[in-house]
Amino acid sequence: MRAERNGSRRAVPRGWYLGAVSRPRTILHADMDAFYASIEQRDRPELRGRPVIVGGTGSRGVVSAASYEARRFGVHSAMPGAQAQQLCPDGVFLRGDMKKYAAESKRIFEVFRRFTPAVEGLSLDEAFLDMTGTERLLGPVAVVGERLRAEVREETGLAISVGIAPIKMVAKIASDVAKPDGLLQVPEGQVNAFLDPLPIERIWGVGPVTAERLRGQGFDTIGSLAAADPERLKRMLGDFGPRFARLARGDDLRDVEPYRAPVSMSEENTFGSDVADRRVLEGAIWTHAEAVARRLRKSGFEAGTVVLKLKLARRRRPGPRGYPLITRRTTLAEPTDDGEVLAREACDLLARAELGEPVRLVGVGTTGIRESGTRQLQLFGPAAEKQRRKRLNAALDKLSDRFGQGVVKRAGQSEVQRAALSFQIKHGEDDTPSEDERRGSPQAIPRSDQS
Repeated sequence: MRAERNGSRRAVPRGWYLGAVSRPRTILHADMDAFYASIEQRDRPELRGRPVIVGGTGSRGVVSAASYEARRFGVHSAMPGAQAQQLCPDGVFLRGDMKKYAAESKRIFEVFRRFTPAVEGLSLDEAFLDMTGTERLLGPVAVVGERLRAEVREETGLAISVGIAPIKMVAKIASDVAKPDGLLQVPEGQVNAFLDPLPIERIWGVGPVTAERLRGQGFDTIGSLAAADPERLKRMLGDFGPRFARLARGDDLRDVEPYRAPVSMSEENTFGSDVADRRVLEGAIWTHAEAVARRLRKSGFEAGTVVLKLKLARRRRPGPRGYPLITRRTTLAEPTDDGEVLAREACDLLARAELGEPVRLVGVGTTGIRESGTRQLQLFGPAAEKQRRKRLNAALDKLSDRFGQGVVKRAGQSEVQRAALSFQIKHGEDDTPSEDERRGSPQAIPRSDQS
């Protein structure tokens, strides 16, 4: 049965499972307010009321989070640090502490799971919660949302905004509209009225380039896109056109997914100055490969493909995408969680890249991820060497767990500094302090910012 648009009414109520007789879904989206900056203001009272910017501290740094005081000056996340300093010269710029932020995220998600086990984390500071069918146990969902906000504040001292709706996209938009420190519910039957006047950029997947093309054809609002001819949109945008129209009409039956296996794992950094020396590039590659391998091992996965990412130094056009991006990949003979294997393959990709100019960013990633330990190892030959490597990596992991990452390094590894912190949930990333850090030992080696 096909849902048809007729003003704000439909043949099939949006939010119902088509073909099933059941209640509409109730999706709650919870999103922390200025997460990193708010943590710093909470922990340092002298920063409260001042414009705080986390990230953007290096010559090529990027803003990771800005307090609401900083946002009044036009500062926002993903902005180059130099631009943020021009807009807000009196702002407090902090490098940030990723371990502290990840630990706070863990506490917040523990609060979420008190209300429902169906929690889908989108990043360290936001998640979808499926509250369908919980009314009889917990009460009206708006009341539950306010209780969740109160418990997060009591537990962490931080503000959180909540959006509630029958579908995921609308719940996420609602939480953004409710910011800062608010709650907004879009009931079943009012989804169209809520979506129609919003700009088309609010639709998931509509970025600046797509938005420009749509606006050029007269589509300025979500409502105008919802009423468009699907065939016209398909001619304009291919298969994405009808998909965007369905989202504009509120036809989105995607479920909250409490657990999703990672599709990829990666690490990257932007250099403080352009790098042409291959030894420097290889040193960063080894560091990233070891970090990715450790995350694979801690998550119980192996990767079948290695990806090398390089951003060239010379800007070709304005904007953040003005630097050419090169990616190279290779498929391994067998999946691995060994950093040495990942590093050697990535360095081989670098040798074959034929760059011709310096590099501003390098990254190492993996795809083709699967659970480890599914193959029988032989006693002799290459498999025996692999067993020896596994024992070595396990010993290195124990040292890192106790004393912090970086306590043991391979020859050739280099220190890397990320341009910005990220809100990404990173499988295998350890957010617990090392044994020495818990004791406050001067031997503890602080971890660098993670992107």
